[in-house]
Amino acid sequence: MAADTRHEPRKPGQPKPGQLKKRAKAGRNLAAAITVGVSLGAMIVAVLWLAPKLWVVVVAVAMAIATIEVAKRFNEHGVATLYLPAVLGGQGIVWASFFKGTNGMLAAYAATVVVCLVWCLLRKGLNGKPDHYVAEVTHTVFVVTWIPFFASFTVLLLQSGTDGWKQLVCLFVVVACSDVGGYVTGVFFGKHPMAPAISPGKSWEGFAGAVVFSQIGSILVVRLLLGQPYWVGVALGALMVLTAAGGDLVESQVKRDLGIKDMGTLLPGHGGIMDRLDSLLPSAVAAWVVLDVLN
Repeated sequence: MAADTRHEPRKPGQPKPGQLKKRAKAGRNLAAAITVGVSLGAMIVAVLWLAPKLWVVVVAVAMAIATIEVAKRFNEHGVATLYLPAVLGGQGIVWASFFKGTNGMLAAYAATVVVCLVWCLLRKGLNGKPDHYVAEVTHTVFVVTWIPFFASFTVLLLQSGTDGWKQLVCLFVVVACSDVGGYVTGVFFGKHPMAPAISPGKSWEGFAGAVVFSQIGSILVVRLLLGQPYWVGVALGALMVLTAAGGDLVESQVKRDLGIKDMGTLLPGHGGIMDRLDSLLPSAVAAWVVLDVLN
């Protein structure tokens, strides 16, 4: 029997095919999310304003927790990841970026990769046979790269002369503008899915809002804080909106692969630490490239 290809009449309010279905609510505890978000923002402002050198301590502690958080999720769902080399290597990368700058960070990252290769090979001894060697190495290096290595670029930004803390503020402001602009315009105007197979809630309208908000925020902070020409703000906003959106989609796909909603439960209303860092970490690389390398 041939399949019935007739379509049921579309009900009032039901989205057309190809349109993004509006969500009635965010699906999270909004009050808790706002409280935690404001508290984290206040903590960051206080550190950068009163004792900017302590930022490396904040990064080191947060990345250790995030690394354990993600590695735990991976292992719970059969994605073999080694805790110890990931955490220790990540700490080495963060602190090397603080004491030795770019060269130290890259050296520590390369050393971590080598340690992971040998650790995964010999962790059962010379007479033991490694299980899923390639997978263990790949997953562990992925976690190290995704979390502490990318986070170390915030330390490099901070070390960029007397304006280092201002460059770090620019990073946070532009990412916040991108996230807020994308969320607000997506909620009110989102109709066309951006990447429905990866993150059904993301829309092209939301992305357009993120572009507009990030450009405005970037030009303002670059001019007011750094005294740089407007084109630097345009370049920073354009690149960071791509890295912020891309980082969000990457974490969405990772969670989709694992079949989970959040990476953790440490931050009420947000999930885990990594759920707040998905767009920030790759954007730190973009900010460093624009503000420190190209400028």
